[in-house]
Amino acid sequence: MLGRHAALEIVYRAMELTQADQVQVSLVTSEEALTRFANSAIHQNVAERDAVLGIRAVIGKRVGYVASNATDSEGIRRLAERARAVTLAQEENPDFVSLPGPTRVPALDIWRERTASFTPDDRAQAVRVVVDTAGSWGAIASGAFSTWEREHAVVNSLGVEAYCASTGAMLSTVMSKEPGGFGYASALAQDVGAIDPSAVAHEAAMVCARSVSPRELAPGVYPVILKPYAVSELIAGLAWAGLGALSVQERRSFMNDRFGEQITGEKITLFDDGLDRAGLPVPFDAEGVAKQRVDLIVKGCANAVVYDSYTAHREGKQSTGHATGGSGVWGPYPQNLFLEPGDSDLDTMIRATERGVLITRFHYTNLVHPTKTVLTGMTRDGTFWIENGQIAYPVKNLRFTQSILDALASATAIGRERKLVDVGWACVPALKLERFEFSGTTEF
Repeated sequence: MLGRHAALEIVYRAMELTQADQVQVSLVTSEEALTRFANSAIHQNVAERDAVLGIRAVIGKRVGYVASNATDSEGIRRLAERARAVTLAQEENPDFVSLPGPTRVPALDIWRERTASFTPDDRAQAVRVVVDTAGSWGAIASGAFSTWEREHAVVNSLGVEAYCASTGAMLSTVMSKEPGGFGYASALAQDVGAIDPSAVAHEAAMVCARSVSPRELAPGVYPVILKPYAVSELIAGLAWAGLGALSVQERRSFMNDRFGEQITGEKITLFDDGLDRAGLPVPFDAEGVAKQRVDLIVKGCANAVVYDSYTAHREGKQSTGHATGGSGVWGPYPQNLFLEPGDSDLDTMIRATERGVLITRFHYTNLVHPTKTVLTGMTRDGTFWIENGQIAYPVKNLRFTQSILDALASATAIGRERKLVDVGWACVPALKLERFEFSGTTEF
């Protein structure tokens, strides 16, 4: 890492060299390492170091953005010249008001030495635990163990100055066992010491062993119990479908004309909070604006969406600290999602289910109809038939085509424990939904 002083020196130099009415400069550096394994053996170990310097320039109502990996003096000078040229080539945006002003950014201790200094040998030892566990269950393990270290600096000509350094780690594995058995588990944390390879391995192994020799299940509408891995896909789907202000302003959000209305079951409360330590906290967004908690859905009612400075100015509001950076074409986005827990647990949900499907996770999900929140995808790595309050047998994977809101409207139980999942960086509990539509089957 460069460190606070060196990182800010680069962004201030770029801002000084950029000739424009307003200027924003950001620098993101990263050091990432990955150990990948398949067929119960490590086959890849890679590391990458990167730095991206971005300049957002404003001349009148014209806004331009350029980025480069060159952070030396000549590279900064060339990028500053390009920023002005690109901005002058843009059409005027009558809705643009201003870059954001400074906000009070909280100090967060989100960098861990243990994670930053984790070695390839350390990752290999963790992988050994996973592989040995798989072998003890007669299974084969595949997956990856990654660690990363990042720093982010943002300044602008209106007085914004923000800097933070953070770390993170993730271990995931898929285990397989003939005939047709698969199991998945993962763990995500800022401190690599919080990841227990043995716990991850045993979770995946138990699911894998249970899922051997799956049976066919006809498509249809069934009650389902979703583990957090599957829940995170639904929550991330909602975020993409319209929990940002730009999608509302462009009339392509499911929230349009529904604020204050019941859109899910009363048990569902969804919020975004970049400062909550149960997730992967970050103190500010891509514009250097302090993160705010935003209650998106409250007891099933559509309540709010997230804003960056551009979308906030269009409505005379303040940014909630959810800018996504770059040229801003994606608009604001909730990147630290939380689903409020309930008072149940997975075993209780299973015991209370006469007939239904237990789903470990989803795969290859895509939005079919954003305003109706229709999502399609497949189950994967552990799908089971529940009968008379017990897991009866594994079933072959199913394809689903389902409105996320309609599914959440049928939520009857929510787990009390939440899990941080890499899909959407969401922190979510297990869910029981009374109606979920499966539109097709697979061969495995």
